[in-house]
Amino acid sequence: MSINSMSGVSSIDPTATSANAAAAAGGITSGDFLTLLVNELQNQDPLDPTSTTDFINQMSSYATFDQQQTLNTQLGTLLSSFNSLLTMNSVNYLGHNVEAKGNTATLQNGEAAFGYSLSSAVSRVGLTIQDSSGNVVWSGAGPAAAGMNSFTWDGMTNSGTQLSDGGQYTMNVSATDATGNSVVSYSTFVGTVTGVDSSSGTTMLDVGGVPVSVNNIVGVKS
Repeated sequence: MSINSMSGVSSIDPTATSANAAAAAGGITSGDFLTLLVNELQNQDPLDPTSTTDFINQMSSYATFDQQQTLNTQLGTLLSSFNSLLTMNSVNYLGHNVEAKGNTATLQNGEAAFGYSLSSAVSRVGLTIQDSSGNVVWSGAGPAAAGMNSFTWDGMTNSGTQLSDGGQYTMNVSATDATGNSVVSYSTFVGTVTGVDSSSGTTMLDVGGVPVSVNNIVGVKS
């Protein structure tokens, strides 16, 4: 607001205090918007009042602003309800063996089950298993058919040492076509769901000690 020292009448600078601009800036409620609009009308220069067109435009802006605020609140409520429903549904996974996208599994009962999808068949698929420190403990060949392939590692290193249950191991897949391009679409692993956590805002499953988004579950094993 600016003060006209000649007339002593308060006038509104339309570029600085427009209710429409204030709403666009965000951070105000619909009540604040109305208060701002009423104050503008009360303090306008009687010699140069707000035009009917401007007033209608500002009221239209208020209606749009208020609807947007209501919509945002409703969307927030809907998202919260959806997350709660997703968590409740995820509880059904507890105790079941699932297949999830990822390439790190926990060695359980002397084995770790993996899978990988190939966009086309190749002559050879190279597999390596690394421990949590990045050391290669096993390497060899795997199935090379197009589509989904399964591989179960028995926890035995190339040197013949049987590794203990509980460690997490990562399988890397190498498969290329005749032109040298990778044909590996994605990898999976299999494990038992032992917990559900949604404290981060995203529902996560504990699959044998490996956190997995529920969106990455691709199947349930018997």
